[in-house]
Amino acid sequence: MKRWRLLLSVLMLSGLVGTGWSGEGAKRLTWVGCGITKKAFMQELAAAYQKKTGIEIDIAGGGATKGIRDVKALAADMGGSCRYRLDTPEESVELNPVAWDALVVIVNPANPVSDISMDQLRGIYLGETNSWKSLGGPDQPIDLMIRKGKISGVGRTLRQLVFHDFDIEFPAADEVHKSTAPLEQAIEKNPWAVGVTGISSARKRKVKILALEGHTPTFDNIRSGDYLLYRPLYLVVNRSGPNYADALQFVDFAHSREGRDVIRKNGVVPYLEAVSLIGKQRAQWRESRKELQTH
Repeated sequence: MKRWRLLLSVLMLSGLVGTGWSGEGAKRLTWVGCGITKKAFMQELAAAYQKKTGIEIDIAGGGATKGIRDVKALAADMGGSCRYRLDTPEESVELNPVAWDALVVIVNPANPVSDISMDQLRGIYLGETNSWKSLGGPDQPIDLMIRKGKISGVGRTLRQLVFHDFDIEFPAADEVHKSTAPLEQAIEKNPWAVGVTGISSARKRKVKILALEGHTPTFDNIRSGDYLLYRPLYLVVNRSGPNYADALQFVDFAHSREGRDVIRKNGVVPYLEAVSLIGKQRAQWRESRKELQTH
């Protein structure tokens, strides 16, 4: 207990994690946010918290952007996001990282391809690779599924981790979906479709998750950083919110031993158990930028 509290204090001083544990809590809190965060840990964590404290948390989806902006507008006590906030007034809220998730490349289970490289993934999105034959599969066209817009949790993080360009367009897209769920459903039905989503969501679908650069997105590979496309999942709070102290109490619960056990049992890496990924990811970004500049 003392160890995680000390680490949490360091992160709070750096502005990465919120503070506070109030004694008296609201009987009911509201949460809205991305479906991936919801599936990764939020439902189970909220249930465990209610059992411990009696405080119920109403959970609603809508996406990372909605989670951030509804909390800013005081339309919800907490939010869930799988991307960092934008530097805009409507997103000036606190983001507390509580878990590590991963972006995964998914295909239909009938697709024989099982591995993909970062260069091949970039080639698919840029239209340079358009046949499964190039990836060791049959001579069938690749049907690329993407998320609408550039600031969704998946869309923005994909641009950050794979292309290092938040504004890049994906000219090869065959279908554009308004959210993660219909994108995943389209891939479940199309044997030659491909797309990117969060692992916590993909695990609950009838899809095949491809290995990336020879590494599968297992718990250990995400925690070690051997699987390259890892990213934090955040709980969003607003200092101006009427239940701010109560929301921070829930954040503290997420970082506690009990909360981390809930997150871990869901197959997701607790944030405080892999803090070294922050520095490792920055080093990977620097190397990736060098590689992209030479192409």
